Amino acid sequence: MTPLQKNTGCSCGCQAKRGPGLHINKISAPVQSGTHPAGCCDSRATLAVSASAATDSCATDTCCAPKSGEHSHTSGDGNAEGSPGEDAPEAAHSGDVQYSWKVAGMDCPACARKIENAVSGLEGVSRARVLFATEKLVIDAGYDISHNVQQAVIAAGFTLQSLDKKTATPEPEASRLKEMLPLIVLSVLMLLSWALDHVSPQAGEIAFIATTLVGLWPVLRQAIRQTRSGSPFAIETLMSIAALGALFIGATAEAAMVLLLFMVGERLESFASSRARSGVKALMALIPDTAVRVVNDKTETVPVSSLLHGDIIEIAAGARLPADAILQGHASFDESALTGESVPVEHQPGEKVPAGSLCVDRLARLEVASAPGNSAIDRILQLIEEADERRAPIERFLDTFSRYYTPVIMLLSLLVIVIPPLAMGLSWETWIYRGLTLLLIGCPCALVISTPAAITSGLAAATRQGALIKGGAALEQLALIETVALDKTGTLTEGKPEVTDVFVLNDTSEKELLSLAAAVEEGSHHPLAQAILTRAKESNPLPMTAQNRCALAGSGVEGVVSGSKVQVLAPVRVAEPVLTQETRAQITDWESTGKTVVVVLKDQTAIGLIAMQDRLRDDAVDALQKLKALGVSAVMLTGDNPRAAKTIADRLGIEFRAGLLPADKVSAVTALNAVKPVAMVGDGINDAPAMKAATIGIAMGSGTDVALETADAALTHNRLSGLAQMISLSRATRANIRQNITIALGLKAIFLVTTIMGLTGLWLAVLADSGATALVTANALRLLRKKSL
Repeated sequence: MTPLQKNTGCSCGCQAKRGPGLHINKISAPVQSGTHPAGCCDSRATLAVSASAATDSCATDTCCAPKSGEHSHTSGDGNAEGSPGEDAPEAAHSGDVQYSWKVAGMDCPACARKIENAVSGLEGVSRARVLFATEKLVIDAGYDISHNVQQAVIAAGFTLQSLDKKTATPEPEASRLKEMLPLIVLSVLMLLSWALDHVSPQAGEIAFIATTLVGLWPVLRQAIRQTRSGSPFAIETLMSIAALGALFIGATAEAAMVLLLFMVGERLESFASSRARSGVKALMALIPDTAVRVVNDKTETVPVSSLLHGDIIEIAAGARLPADAILQGHASFDESALTGESVPVEHQPGEKVPAGSLCVDRLARLEVASAPGNSAIDRILQLIEEADERRAPIERFLDTFSRYYTPVIMLLSLLVIVIPPLAMGLSWETWIYRGLTLLLIGCPCALVISTPAAITSGLAAATRQGALIKGGAALEQLALIETVALDKTGTLTEGKPEVTDVFVLNDTSEKELLSLAAAVEEGSHHPLAQAILTRAKESNPLPMTAQNRCALAGSGVEGVVSGSKVQVLAPVRVAEPVLTQETRAQITDWESTGKTVVVVLKDQTAIGLIAMQDRLRDDAVDALQKLKALGVSAVMLTGDNPRAAKTIADRLGIEFRAGLLPADKVSAVTALNAVKPVAMVGDGINDAPAMKAATIGIAMGSGTDVALETADAALTHNRLSGLAQMISLSRATRANIRQNITIALGLKAIFLVTTIMGLTGLWLAVLADSGATALVTANALRLLRKKSL
């Protein structure tokens, strides 16, 4: 399956509609009673719905609490309905349907703008956007206007293809020779014309005219198409006017050279865009077209798109996993394409393996754990598509600037042609020539591509390093970060604490204490809850059952076991008289060594303490040192107790804020952000509000879906060293953009003066423009070679 087939189904079993040659991602029209809610196939809707059964009888607003220390956490699937920080789906017109196609023939981001202009004006289209990274056109329309869209895109000089592999016509392999043929033909004709000109100037002039007409035809045709589709000031229009004007005044050789250099520049742009998109295409190629499904101990080969959650599949050594799946045996997988980790990972039974992973050592049997179109690869590609729509402020400015800049240059060129001959009686031929040269000098290609080329390369380089950055705006903001705020559990630590100590009270046995705590923790995905559940299963394989389980905001969890109310609370949330002085001394002693302690109460009586400890990530100290080397300070924000937090902070050598509720984290980030730009790094639902409050939010790849949705960037490999890599890369990208703009404007300024003075001609003008385009493109491509720190 292709990643472009996401959101075609959901856990409720509904299916998105498809039509020939198109793909409908979601239906936002109102639904009748008894049908699925609007947008039920959307991943965010699934997040919200799946949380509704998390607890038996809790109010929605009590399910958002800190992950550590306070020990309040969600249960069920780990998500909370209406979780703070979750982006609301973009509003669509009532009754609109979203259609998607793959676009063929785009060479640069400017092509994407041309297609958007061509489609946006169609009747019935409320919104159109082209996702350049994944070569995808998405429109929101009130009814099926696929035929009109097809015609408009073809008229603009591009083609559309179906996203459904079952109906799509196989795309022929691109021939390098075919792509280069127009440039080769024009180059040969130029050489022949030049040779003929040396033999016979008159014959040479005719040859140059013929060469110009051959090169002009495809450019002029594209200019006419662009004008009809709503882009009258495209580069093709400027080139056509310049070439025709040059023929008119008899500068035939220069007219041909203009077109030749223009074609060279186009090929350079195409090469740069292809290189920048190579990482995305490689990601798409990780998912195989077919899978081996096991039914009644018999295997069958089926399309990947037909796999459903719960299906059993087999994968041979050397094959890639077609979907996220739960391993049923032992096997090693190479996950380098997703995480950048070069060493194969040895997975144990019951562990989840992401789609696209390469099985390296044996035949493995797994249970599919992702719905069609919702695998790890699909989610990454969805983030990339979202990033495509979030352009950097400077890119948006340059895009708007070019819309006015080109008409102004054309007007200025016309004035240069007309005023000197009419006002001063100077030669028409001379000033027509200079006006045409000025027209080419003013071409905005290099300026317009300077930013998207750098940003596309920067985003591609980040993806290769195991980091996903959601667009140019986020990439630009990362360069400004001076402070990084980090959550503790699951971010600075591995998020897999273990029970280290158990202290029983009031004649309670250790087995009973753990069983009661596990009963109310059952179903929770919180790291501390998992630690208690694991330890309880070791001592009692037959767990107790609790009713009315509920998460208590900022406190812990509670439930009813055999008629008794059982609570697992953070010590600070336990009333003073409940704990003896000896018990509190024990808590203080454990917390001073960096352990997290919870108190278990039965009918308001303390029956024991459970201490847990998490391990620091192996690269935590090194990552913070690299941030310091970049001039970026770090602070830890945690809901854990101050003594445990201090122990961790001292080992890391950073400041900390402890005992924080979700709202407190938001306040702390807001205060820090008022002084310096702050990046908030976290992995849990409770970190989402703080991520939103920060200049930029960064999620750990192992975090909850809400955190990943809220964040502006994500570390897919879960290595903290990626923070310094991202910031370093974003700063390099920002510097690259400044260099590109300087190159583009600097060359134009120089040649503008020399053109008015008559020192440079047409071919130098187009060489300056194509040369500037080539320079900024080559400069942007340097980011692809930027190595990890």
